[in-house]
Amino acid sequence: MNFHELPGISPEILRAVEDMGFSQMTEIQEKAIPVMMSGREIIAKAPTGTGKTCAFGIPLIQRADLKNSPWIQAVVLCPTRELCTQIVDELRALAKYTSGLRVAAVYGGQSMGPQIEALKKNPQIVVATPGRLLDHMKRRTIQIGKATTVVLDEADEMLDMGFFKDVRKILDSLPKKQQMVMFSATISREVMDIGWLYQRDAEEITVRPVEESRPRITQYCCCTTGRKRFEDLLAILKKEELDRVLIFCNTKYNTSMICDMLTRRGIPAQCIHGDMIQKGRNRVMARFKEGGIPVMVATDVAARGIDVTDIDAVINYDFPTDNETYVHRIGRTARARKEGVSYLFYAADERTRLKNLIRYTRFDISPVSVTEDGTVSPVEEL
Repeated sequence: MNFHELPGISPEILRAVEDMGFSQMTEIQEKAIPVMMSGREIIAKAPTGTGKTCAFGIPLIQRADLKNSPWIQAVVLCPTRELCTQIVDELRALAKYTSGLRVAAVYGGQSMGPQIEALKKNPQIVVATPGRLLDHMKRRTIQIGKATTVVLDEADEMLDMGFFKDVRKILDSLPKKQQMVMFSATISREVMDIGWLYQRDAEEITVRPVEESRPRITQYCCCTTGRKRFEDLLAILKKEELDRVLIFCNTKYNTSMICDMLTRRGIPAQCIHGDMIQKGRNRVMARFKEGGIPVMVATDVAARGIDVTDIDAVINYDFPTDNETYVHRIGRTARARKEGVSYLFYAADERTRLKNLIRYTRFDISPVSVTEDGTVSPVEEL
């Protein structure tokens, strides 16, 4: 379905959508936008990279009162600083020709001063991480008591990160008749609990990763450990001749260590993790997105805000903590209907976890090995 076929969307928004290079709606956009425009509540399950921001962004901008409402009309909650800034950038792009529409970002890692100044300009939409939004609420530098719409983006991740109580405090501060919309890659027990507590007759939307919409990711796994694991990483980077690679580690220590080792071996790399100051994280993210850094090493939390359409490969240097994390990780490649490749490193004692992962995801993950001369070759079985 073409965006121009959507009823009730302004020419200004349609023009901005064209500038962003979009013409055909994704499945989640086609299903969610009309429902949200009608005022109904939504609980939507959709894979990563399916256009969820546009799915809620277009209705938020279209329904905003730009003349007679000096208060915040919509609140978008998300789990990380990076995702917060990513959503704000996309909303501002959608509102490019909508005069008077203001979007403010509220997140930790940045001083309160600039955020307070942005809030004084009476934005119609605020995108926030739960902790920093509560900080502003306690200081009375933000008033969300008249917001008519709240969106929870990446709801499963946000609630899994321990924000359940914070999210409830925020939702309890909103009008009882507000429209609540949740977008999530998975519907966890916590997501269901929030829906049961705060939604009324929500429309359930599911976008399944059917073959035609499933990201075209060629997936490999490699049994390796110790020092050989890093040498295997170098062999894969050399073999694939990749322009842009995202490497996942489970800890901040490993993230910094792998980044340093790559740099010493002549591979330009930078890392991103939770201990970095926000300016540093933004700088690395921008350089990676612009192509100035070919390799970025990241933790899962830091990578939640990465939305780059041309990542060639994702390498799981550390085995993901759970199956859903693996799905989130590899979803960073093969976006915008492009193809991608992923590698999963595992130790011999993680073979059972690997088999469970394959059984859970039903992904075709081909085993490979790396020889002493750096050749990457297929092997018959795990």
